[in-house]
Amino acid sequence: MQIEGYASRFAEADDGGDIIQRGAFLRSLVMRPSGDVKMLWQHDPSRPIGKWTYMREDGEGLFVVGEVLDGVAQGREANELIRAGVLNGLSIGFKARKARRDPRTGCREVLAVDLWEVSLVTFPLLRSARLQQVL
Repeated sequence: MQIEGYASRFAEADDGGDIIQRGAFLRSLVMRPSGDVKMLWQHDPSRPIGKWTYMREDGEGLFVVGEVLDGVAQGREANELIRAGVLNGLSIGFKARKARRDPRTGCREVLAVDLWEVSLVTFPLLRSARLQQVL
């Protein structure tokens, strides 16, 4: 099944207090092409469930397109949950390369990241990080 959506959106605080800023993904996407960014189930590195085929940073955030694999047991389960509308969250796994703390809000403004993975999740830390289309 092909999926697409925003794995991250700019200038929105997630429930952990991180705010990803525009430009944060640019270097990482050059250094690590979309095929090298892993698609995981609930951030579990022992449970890859598909592959990302396209990623871009645009004016809204990190837009991703990928394929959930039916040949993997967890992929079949994820596809069924997506079709049923039960699973629609996306979440990024990254290391902050450059960040600063906003003394006024206490939030961490993330200016540059090393993106390692994008997971399908039940509860995304950034509530607006969701699948938008399923094909």
